[in-house]
Amino acid sequence: MASSDATTIRLQSNDNHVMDVDKAVAERSLLIKNMLEDLGDAAASETIPIPNVSYRACTAQGHRMVRTPPWRPPATNEEESDTRKRTTEIEEWDQKFMQVDQEMLFEIILASNYLDIKPLLDVGCKTVANMIKGKSPEEIRKTFNITNDFTPEEEEQIRRENEWAEDR
Repeated sequence: MASSDATTIRLQSNDNHVMDVDKAVAERSLLIKNMLEDLGDAAASETIPIPNVSYRACTAQGHRMVRTPPWRPPATNEEESDTRKRTTEIEEWDQKFMQVDQEMLFEIILASNYLDIKPLLDVGCKTVANMIKGKSPEEIRKTFNITNDFTPEEEEQIRRENEWAEDR
C-alpha cells in the first residue's frame, strides 16, 4: 500500500514494520534524503527499506524518533565549533529523550549512525561518554556488564603503557 500524501514517505524497518513518516523528518537522515533524491517522484509511491534499523529504535520513547524529531537540524559550518564537538554537555530535552535502557540507547546510536543523522548520533555518544566520565575501569565494566578477561599483570602493563591518557 503506497502513501498518497506527498508530505509523508513510507519506511520499512528490518523487522518488516512499515511506518508513514513526515518527509521533512525523514530527510534529517542524509541516507534517506539521498535515497529520496535518487527516487524522485517515485518516492511517494515506494516503501523505502531501512534494513539496519529496528522498529523498536524508530519508535523509541513513544514514537518520538519517527513522529517528533529529537535532534536539531544539521548545523551549518559557521555554527559548529571545536568546543561544541569536544563537550559532553547535552540539552535538557535531549537528555530526557536519551533516558532509555542501555539496549535501546545502543540501538538508537546504531540507527543514527546507519541513517547518517549526525546530531542524533552525537547526542547518543555524548550520553555514553557521560555514563563513563569519572568512573574507574571497574565501575565502567559494572555499568556495561563487561567481563574483565585481563590478568592483573596484563592490566598493569596496559596502565603503564597508557599513563599519558590519565586525567591529571
